[in-house]
Amino acid sequence: MNYQETLDFLYQALPMFQRVGASAFKKNLSNTLLLCEYLGHPEREIKSVHIAGTNGKGSSSHAIAAVLQAAGYKTGLYTSPHLKSFTERIRINGIEIPEDEVIAFVKFHKQFLEELKPSFFEMTVGMAFWYFAKEKVDIAVVEVGMGGRLDSTNVLSPELSLITNIGWDHMQFLGDTLEKIALEKAGIIKDKTPVVISQTQAETTPVFNQVASEKNAPIFFADQFWKVNKTGNQEQKALFRIEKSENSRELLFGLMGDYQRHNLPGILETFDQLDKLGWAISSGAIEMGLSSISELTGLKGRWQILGESPTVIADTGHNEPGIREILSQLKTYSFQKLWMVLGMVQDKDISKILQLLPKDANYVFCEAQIPRALKAEELSIQAQKFGLSGQVVPDVNDALNFARKNAAKDDLIFIGGSTFVVAEIEGL
Repeated sequence: MNYQETLDFLYQALPMFQRVGASAFKKNLSNTLLLCEYLGHPEREIKSVHIAGTNGKGSSSHAIAAVLQAAGYKTGLYTSPHLKSFTERIRINGIEIPEDEVIAFVKFHKQFLEELKPSFFEMTVGMAFWYFAKEKVDIAVVEVGMGGRLDSTNVLSPELSLITNIGWDHMQFLGDTLEKIALEKAGIIKDKTPVVISQTQAETTPVFNQVASEKNAPIFFADQFWKVNKTGNQEQKALFRIEKSENSRELLFGLMGDYQRHNLPGILETFDQLDKLGWAISSGAIEMGLSSISELTGLKGRWQILGESPTVIADTGHNEPGIREILSQLKTYSFQKLWMVLGMVQDKDISKILQLLPKDANYVFCEAQIPRALKAEELSIQAQKFGLSGQVVPDVNDALNFARKNAAKDDLIFIGGSTFVVAEIEGL
């Protein structure tokens, strides 16, 4: 099998949630456990940091990996979904898994995979653990795919768990209250293993405290220790003032989204807890790693500026809390007219998002080239119910080009609504 044939096998033979949605969701860990057993339990050979949350888990995962890398550790990073290529999901020191290794994994284990029939995600998790163990990483930063308790990554015994925040997303799988969603995320809390919570939330705090108590796990609500305020931007990086106890300092962060203020307390507390566990992470490594996240890890699509005159900004925020943050940050920019190039997926309640969007913006409705995508025409019809009108241009890049051609130099174009829309932007 060559690389393309290998990818075809992964995508077609096994269900992939990102592409098809609910039919790929598995409600138990049995396949993952059988696959790990067959592979010789690579998950037991790697030390790890395990990260869950509704928003911010991707940014936090990349930030923590960047700092560990800057501290001199051989660092694995597993994230999902990918934006451009499958190999983005599995990296060591920012370098994507070589295509030859993907081919080798499928080639050597194809018979077992065909017998077990794991989902796309289950098999990708197995591949990541196999590769990290084979390459003898010092530590791996592993992002949960969805939820936590039943996520395939939850076979790890990590050094530390981090839960970024809880919001409304994937309710059909995780529950219809924040408490129920929190209980699923809390499934990554392990016996006597520290857990850091990035954001204190009234509805979810009792859930986390209860689970941590049952597991005898030390729990740290990071925003109760760290005060974080964004003070400006500097050379396409964000400048934050960080305070803990009586100490205060300025910190450059390589991701410009204002919403990163919610992620930074959890990221910083993670390093304090890892330090207590014997990991040597200097303040210099923290500063270097956090200021150079994208360069060290290859992260894209987080408040990424794609052009000027007109300003073009892409962001992968795609649920109600994420869109609220995006709209809040857009208000900090000066522009004549706002253009919103939007696409969404069909298996989410988009009404909560549509009712937030400004009625005076120019809309260009598009759709990503995946089965889960909501048709651009249908998105336009739904948007009209909330007083939002515009053009239907199904192809993502055609839609962005339409906005660019019609916008004035002092306008602002935002493109997003779905990770998969951002993924299809040419030249990202």
